[in-house]
Amino acid sequence: MALLAVVVFVALFFVDAGYGKFYNAKWGPSVDNHVGWVLMEAPVFVAMLLLWWLSDRRSDVVRLVFLLLFEMHYFHRSFIFPRKLRGHSRMPLSIILMGILFNTLNALMQGGWIFFLSPESYYPTTWFASLPFIGGTVLFFYGMFVNIQSDAIIRNLRQPGDTRHYLPREGMFRYVTSANYFGEFLEWTGFAILTWSVSGAVFALWTFANLAPRAARIYEMYSREFPDELDTTRTKRMIPFIF
Repeated sequence: MALLAVVVFVALFFVDAGYGKFYNAKWGPSVDNHVGWVLMEAPVFVAMLLLWWLSDRRSDVVRLVFLLLFEMHYFHRSFIFPRKLRGHSRMPLSIILMGILFNTLNALMQGGWIFFLSPESYYPTTWFASLPFIGGTVLFFYGMFVNIQSDAIIRNLRQPGDTRHYLPREGMFRYVTSANYFGEFLEWTGFAILTWSVSGAVFALWTFANLAPRAARIYEMYSREFPDELDTTRTKRMIPFIF
């Protein structure tokens, strides 16, 4: 999975995933983006629940907290975020199917480690007082806040009926043009730290590999559309002051 993330990272600099700002009919049949997001994200929410339920460790309190954090993100992404979308753009079924495949594999990777493969004594209740758990949890929630806030800023750039493009400036958009991606990357970096697991680290790597090339393309697009408004000396693509 880690090696494949590197391949995907390189490939996405040459091929735009055809949804959202870069929707392209060449990706094949499509559905309304409200439906598409539910179809793509809900399977990981369900798969993780099933892995928890099938495990003989489902009453383990630390692992239960890991589950709640993971599911908190995907409940929002599967059932709340799609309802808040404005407009009705299209999402290719091919993108949705690839998303379902990755999400299912990731659920097996995260749930497999947490509920089946990790040593039974790896997460004692004292884990709640450990530096990785405390630091990772703070990072996870801050990333979630940035992600949700940034999505709201993007949604509210336009008034109903307005079709113009605007440069987002509030929140973390003061530092990066893809603040929502930055927030998501922080979330899963925090999850990797709070679980202190290779599976979590690989997911954080995948998040960067999937989102960083897209953030770079969005940066290029904004540079062309807003050459006098985007301060390229200060504003980065996805990670403040770095990238």
